[in-house]
Amino acid sequence: MILALAGGVGGAKLAEGLAAVLPDGALTVVVNTGDDFEHLGLHISPDIDTITYTLAGINNREQGWGIEGETWNFMSALERMGGETWFRLGDRDLATHVERTRRLKSETLSAITADFAKRLGIRQNIVPMTDDRMRTIVLTDEGRLTFQEYFVQRACKPKYDTLTFEGLGQAKASPGVLAALNSPDLEAIVICPSNPFLSILPIVGVRGIRELLDRRRVPIVAVSPIVGGKAIKGPAAKMMREHGWKPSAVSVARYYFVNLRRIADGFVIDKADARLAGQIKGPETLVTDTIMRDRDDKIRLATEVLDFAKRVSPPPNSRSWE
Repeated sequence: MILALAGGVGGAKLAEGLAAVLPDGALTVVVNTGDDFEHLGLHISPDIDTITYTLAGINNREQGWGIEGETWNFMSALERMGGETWFRLGDRDLATHVERTRRLKSETLSAITADFAKRLGIRQNIVPMTDDRMRTIVLTDEGRLTFQEYFVQRACKPKYDTLTFEGLGQAKASPGVLAALNSPDLEAIVICPSNPFLSILPIVGVRGIRELLDRRRVPIVAVSPIVGGKAIKGPAAKMMREHGWKPSAVSVARYYFVNLRRIADGFVIDKADARLAGQIKGPETLVTDTIMRDRDDKIRLATEVLDFAKRVSPPPNSRSWE
């Protein structure tokens, strides 16, 4: 069994590849819910929906999120009525949010997510990092913004300072995460090429998850979301620059190995950054083509990552960042 930590489009792409090469039920994708928010009276779970739609094969492949062939009648009508339209909800996508919101009155996010996946024909496991309310807040030069305000409404324009997570102290790992991390069948953990700060840090910060990761006896392999100094998708590179870091695969590796206390035993970088491999001290390094342009690329990368995980030394390991 493979456990993947993911958030957003990059995470969904590799998750799709992993789902394709693993037997049914052999993959558990733990999804960031720090991006969740309440909008128009509805509970929106952007990362869960992106992962779900992708594994169901109904996602909009051009933009990476949303549903293919979506229509926008609701948004057009809402705009005419003077409603908020900065976060666009498609007509088919809207059904997900309405039904989730209704069911959250009596069910957990885990139960609803699993049921949606089953109804969409997904044969792998998608679990939220927590069933508790936890929200990512971005502190910027324009003040305190929820993640969606920063990312969507303000298009990441404010200067990033730091992050804080509302509800972090109370949030505990969801049952699906605990079951996967405690499973005797767990073979490896894959950190997908998601934003290290906005997607992976919230997952690792949830009570119960970090403790089990520290006691693991299987390797963790992370895929860099930074290629050639740029983020494939999202604001990771911008956030690094504004935090005083050089946007690079080396910075991501150091963040995982030092700042997050060896959360990665193996690190995968793109061939465009091959010259940087010698600068990565600590995790074992694989250089390959990490750009996932189509389904074949996703399957190829997933296969290479899993093969790499078999060769990576799990903790304890005496090497450290120099």
